[in-house]
Amino acid sequence: MNKKWKIEFNQRNLKCLVVLFIVLLALSIPAFFWMKKTNHDRAQRRKSLLSPVVMVPGSSATIERFNSLIAMLNEDSPHPHSVLKIKVMKDGSLKYKGSINRGDNEPFIVIGFENNKDGYSNIKKQAGWLDTAFYEISQTYKFNNFKAFGHSNGGLVWTYWLEHCYSEYESEIKIKRLMTLASPFNFDEDNLNHRTQMLADFIKYKKQLPKSLKVYSLTGGQTYESDGIVPENSVAAAKYIFQNQVKSFMEITVTGKQANHSDLPQNEQVVQVMKQYLLSKNKQNAPIPKDNKKGKQREKKKIK
Repeated sequence: MNKKWKIEFNQRNLKCLVVLFIVLLALSIPAFFWMKKTNHDRAQRRKSLLSPVVMVPGSSATIERFNSLIAMLNEDSPHPHSVLKIKVMKDGSLKYKGSINRGDNEPFIVIGFENNKDGYSNIKKQAGWLDTAFYEISQTYKFNNFKAFGHSNGGLVWTYWLEHCYSEYESEIKIKRLMTLASPFNFDEDNLNHRTQMLADFIKYKKQLPKSLKVYSLTGGQTYESDGIVPENSVAAAKYIFQNQVKSFMEITVTGKQANHSDLPQNEQVVQVMKQYLLSKNKQNAPIPKDNKKGKQREKKKIK
């Protein structure tokens, strides 16, 4: 009887071991293929030469906002930048227009929003929608670095995204440069002693900004105080966010023709600055500003 019990016990143990082995095998097979795909994706990303310029327009603007700017950047270029436009709907779905040409290592990707209204609460929503689109393009195109450009509220959306979302990508995808154009970091408040909730929050979370980032803050000089819509001091509030937090921070004032808020994306000086400081292929030939001194964290430049 005791011997029979031992045999039955061993048989039950054997069955349990067989079942356990089958379960482990069933779990390990998809895990193996997942790991294989992950390693393949990482290898692709490391080898990628793609370095897109991702653009976000301001409030009330659509994905067509930068058409004139892109045409000016591509003018007389032997290798024009291709353009992919993405509209993020309120439900998070994406609508695509255009494409990235094969062999184009520095395409423009414009990301706009169905809900493109103004206001801090909307900027936070738009940062979430930007993250949805960014995740999709990062998975599709496997780039390991990019540059960011934002006009008006687009620069605010980028700032919020960098402080709250970018850390999820930082180990594999580096943001090299951020250029904001007429971005009202204190909204329409001209007095920097009166900080809006948005500016206070940007300052509160500024330590989340990537330390290797280079930031260029452009403002229009239609008058000595504003670009016709955004107060100059509101744009200047960027220094409280980026200075001493990122690798470098430069303020640039654009004057002359088309220096008002709405015309700035079509301003010839803005195009010049983008070619000089934002686009990788022109970076090596970019002259050093005259007022750039060794060890100086914050720089200012005025273009006439």
